[in-house]
Amino acid sequence: MSSRTERRMLSPHSATSPPTSSSSPSTVTSDSRYVAMETYWREVQSIEEEQEGEEEEEVEEETKSMDEVELEEAWLTEAGLSSLVVGSSQTETPPVVEAVLSTLTRQQAATVRRRLDNYNETLRKRNRQPIRDVRDVFTEPETDSADHSPFPTQQQPEPPPRRYHTTTKTIRRSTNRGRSTLPMFVFEDQLQEDPSSPAPTPSPSSAVSRLRCADWLLRDTPYSEGVAEHKWGGTCRDCVRFHGDESSELQFAPASPSQGLTCTDDLSSRDLTRLGFIAHIELSTFLLALGVQSKRSRLPHRRTRDSGVFGVSLNSLLDNDRKRFPGVKVPVFFQKLLGVLEQSGLQTEGILRVPGSAARLKFLRRELDRCWSAFDWTDVRPVDAGGLLKLFIRELPTPLLTHTHLSTFCSVLGVSSEVHQVQALQLLLLLLPEAHRNTLRALLLFLRKVVSHQDHNRMSLWNVSMVMAPNLFTRQNHGNKRSITKQQEEMEEAMGGARLIGLMIRHQDLLWTLPKFLLAQVRQMNQASSQRQFNLSRTASRLLRRKNDRKQVSELSEGVIRVHAPLHTKVSMAIQLDKQTTARDVTTRFQTESSPAHHLYEVGGNIYERRLQPDCCLLDVYRVNPRCDWLIKP
Repeated sequence: MSSRTERRMLSPHSATSPPTSSSSPSTVTSDSRYVAMETYWREVQSIEEEQEGEEEEEVEEETKSMDEVELEEAWLTEAGLSSLVVGSSQTETPPVVEAVLSTLTRQQAATVRRRLDNYNETLRKRNRQPIRDVRDVFTEPETDSADHSPFPTQQQPEPPPRRYHTTTKTIRRSTNRGRSTLPMFVFEDQLQEDPSSPAPTPSPSSAVSRLRCADWLLRDTPYSEGVAEHKWGGTCRDCVRFHGDESSELQFAPASPSQGLTCTDDLSSRDLTRLGFIAHIELSTFLLALGVQSKRSRLPHRRTRDSGVFGVSLNSLLDNDRKRFPGVKVPVFFQKLLGVLEQSGLQTEGILRVPGSAARLKFLRRELDRCWSAFDWTDVRPVDAGGLLKLFIRELPTPLLTHTHLSTFCSVLGVSSEVHQVQALQLLLLLLPEAHRNTLRALLLFLRKVVSHQDHNRMSLWNVSMVMAPNLFTRQNHGNKRSITKQQEEMEEAMGGARLIGLMIRHQDLLWTLPKFLLAQVRQMNQASSQRQFNLSRTASRLLRRKNDRKQVSELSEGVIRVHAPLHTKVSMAIQLDKQTTARDVTTRFQTESSPAHHLYEVGGNIYERRLQPDCCLLDVYRVNPRCDWLIKP
């Protein structure tokens, strides 16, 4: 038996068991514990049987913890502050760094200051010269105030209602800017559900579900600002409000702000990159305020494959798929696997839990690696398709949750409140690479469908979570010799992983929804960056600005927008906005019965590109970003 990959295991200190109707969520009956253990060990045994007799195809170094310098350098780089680390070729603070720092709250800025100060101090101890002193980056004195205000900390005058009027107006009619407009999925049966009207996830029949509005998505203040009470062992408002009755299971319903619900797919890749900088800083600040620490390890070195579908990176698979399906965001093979399972496996008893033949699975793997596009799926049984799905996830060179963030996922279990766990997961998933985030989203959507058919397939939320735990949080192969203590520790770790997976399945509609404060900080960051570039090239901008653009802007009255639909008409349409005007009202004017579905986009101003949901109130968007362009496209 070969010893294959070793990935970081979950911390057992906060692993919890599935809730039952006769006990609190933190307790479990002996019967349910037995079922959970049996489900887990069967999956472990199935994984080991599949690995028997296989040749060692990859080399992975022993995971080692990062030293302080490496840890802080990695943190600063992920926060968009790579120019502040030693080895950077830049001698001046670039616009992106200044834009990031200008949008931070005091607590977020304190987190950056603490990390940078620790980084510089460690360099000095090693007789290395820091690239920049912390006082050169943060020119204002630190304050303990928790008030939400942009950095620096000096008192700012009350901003005018039109906060972003300093951005120059540009009319962009190109349909190829920013984000891809092509579908995320290739197969129609794999299309995403509309996030604006999510269906509640069916919970196990033994639990009483409470549907609560997740109004914390609408707040202007970051999550880290609302948990100050936890620093002194207290309880914040959300903990009291959402966890007053511990006998029932929480189920959140997304709440849409007046500007419309914004999901990760609605933003351009440029905006998502900047969103990741802010989310990374906010997550660290949030976990620190909750008293939760996370450690990182050096990325293990693994050999990857260039051909086939198993053991190939998601980016490589997507590069090949985009030659045939431009713009696809989830590997086509993965979509096909999910499609086969949805067509024939959702009502199969024990789907994902009951293993197929190990020999059969190895044969199917060889055939699919040889030429999966010509593979005949007719004779593939649901249990075989389920085994292939789990094998694909386990064999990824970089885990679906990534080596970089796997330990942080484990740290989320240290958060005592479920509402704060969901908030932390929401920030954490924004840090995943785009290919991993989109693939995980497709997987969670499928797993929710499996749970919704539990009356037929006998796969409850907890059963699905326990089966997927050793596949998403891959364990080291210990062989058959395990002590009782090791088995118990491994079981606790597995239950912790299962709880995380259950949280992601149950609250997935929230996980891809952006909180209002994050989008506001991205707007502020774009505004600061654009203003700096405008000041540096003001003369050139005046020369390049087209006269007809200035004429169009001056002709527009208050509350009037000009909508461009280059695929429908060569001329733009001026529309007077009122409190009832929605994006659907505008797109309906340009659509015909034969035309495909189109969306209205907010382009430019303080956002690079954002797709608006149909029920979005346009007057509120106009007030937040009055100098944007309005574009209709697929």
